[in-house]
Amino acid sequence: MKISIQSLLAGARKATGAVAVIDTFRAFTTAAVALANGASRIIMVETVEEALALRQAERGAVCIGEVSGQMPDGFDYGNSPFEVAGVDFGGKIVIQRTSAGTQGIVAAGARAERLYAASLVTADATARALLATSHGRITLVPMGDNGVVRTDEDELTAIHLRNRLQGRAGDKEAVRAVILAGGEVQRFYDPARPGHRPEDVEIALDIDRYDFAIRVVCRDGQAVAAIERPE
Repeated sequence: MKISIQSLLAGARKATGAVAVIDTFRAFTTAAVALANGASRIIMVETVEEALALRQAERGAVCIGEVSGQMPDGFDYGNSPFEVAGVDFGGKIVIQRTSAGTQGIVAAGARAERLYAASLVTADATARALLATSHGRITLVPMGDNGVVRTDEDELTAIHLRNRLQGRAGDKEAVRAVILAGGEVQRFYDPARPGHRPEDVEIALDIDRYDFAIRVVCRDGQAVAAIERPE
């Protein structure tokens, strides 16, 4: 089995084999919370316009996401796991647009043999799903800041996943500590950035919070994500 880490949007575009696109702060943590709270599926898109048009076409659907960290006009929820933690999605379709995570999913969809949206809250389940479905090649894609700048949390999530894939337990507390010591966390405590909440960090660093992976299937021009529970 060959495991490679290919970072950022450029890495997503050339990822092959079984692919996990990683966005820990916060897209795929938020997606995991929404699915755990009853969303039937999540359609991941590139643009705000796509999201709003799909919501109009899909009765009862809701839009979540961000542009430059803030909820776009017309969206129902921002890109915050804490914000959606108390929401009962009750079988609704969620449409998600973010500046890094969903961009990576769309970019990787054309070449990936099997595709997952990953974060620390689904780490162990994602590793098990990748091992069960890969045919010799796994690509981990940490998306970073806007898909162009590497960030501690996504790079460390990739390393943690690689450890799990190679049979090592990893060190959850060490992963948390290094991320908390990094610069990316500070924006969640900045009152000038109301779209970011300290509680988002607490949820995002709750490693293996969920027992499912987020499988993404690309069909009819849409990237559709749903729960997959590996055996």
